[in-house]
Amino acid sequence: MELLDYAFFRNALWGSLLASIACGIIGSYVVARRMVFISGGITHASFGGLGIGFYFGFNPVVSAMVFSILSAFGIQWLSKSQNVREDSAIAVFWSLGMAIGIILIFLSPGYAPNLSEYLFGNILTISKTDIYLLTALSTILVLFFSFFYRPILNTAFDKEFAQTRGVPVIFFEYTLIMLVAVTIVLSIRLVGIVLLISLLTVPQMTANIFTNKFSKIMIASVIISFVGSVAGLLLSYYLNVPSGAFIIFVLILIFLMGKLVARFVKGKGLKSQRAGDSI
Repeated sequence: MELLDYAFFRNALWGSLLASIACGIIGSYVVARRMVFISGGITHASFGGLGIGFYFGFNPVVSAMVFSILSAFGIQWLSKSQNVREDSAIAVFWSLGMAIGIILIFLSPGYAPNLSEYLFGNILTISKTDIYLLTALSTILVLFFSFFYRPILNTAFDKEFAQTRGVPVIFFEYTLIMLVAVTIVLSIRLVGIVLLISLLTVPQMTANIFTNKFSKIMIASVIISFVGSVAGLLLSYYLNVPSGAFIIFVLILIFLMGKLVARFVKGKGLKSQRAGDSI
């Protein structure tokens, strides 16, 4: 409990909660739409925005956000309008972002920036500004998914059916891919570019073990993500290991434990059913 006396640790806890809300909600859409590879492409493309920010003296988070949103729109445009395969469009912006980032960071004047916080994450460096931004993002996501739950659900699982019902599918696709990009950039400090894709998928996979309902997956993903983040943060502090990597490690352990529990429950149910049949 003495850790709560430190402002940086309180910020880390708030950051964990808010990032869990944002990633839990938007990550459920990512998994439902099978957009995991797109999310990985956007995540790595954001490195180009970081390079632009460092080279020209902009706020790197702002430049990364703009670059990520444009990359997300570019992937959508290439794959939908230019007859380019989606995986090829992702590879273009993935490699472009990484190349621009590496070149501009190498050419940046003065001291080389500390890239480890962005590549591998360091939740203990989350600032008040990061918390305010994550609060705004989480609020927007909660309200957006609450008001447009049914159209989002139709867009995620059956676009053709949604179009027949008059749902503006293109609007929702571009809006949601933009929210994916914003969530990715604002959550980079938590686990870093290298591991962020796991925060958008592992809690959702764990929740999906026990339920197939989209709303329950979102809620369970938020809870699992927060529990895993706090547990990983505490354990990394006491074991003196990088927090971002350990958070993902804990989330994967929770996923494996969930699989074992589900298999045990299923096996127990089958045994009970066989016993009933024999009677």
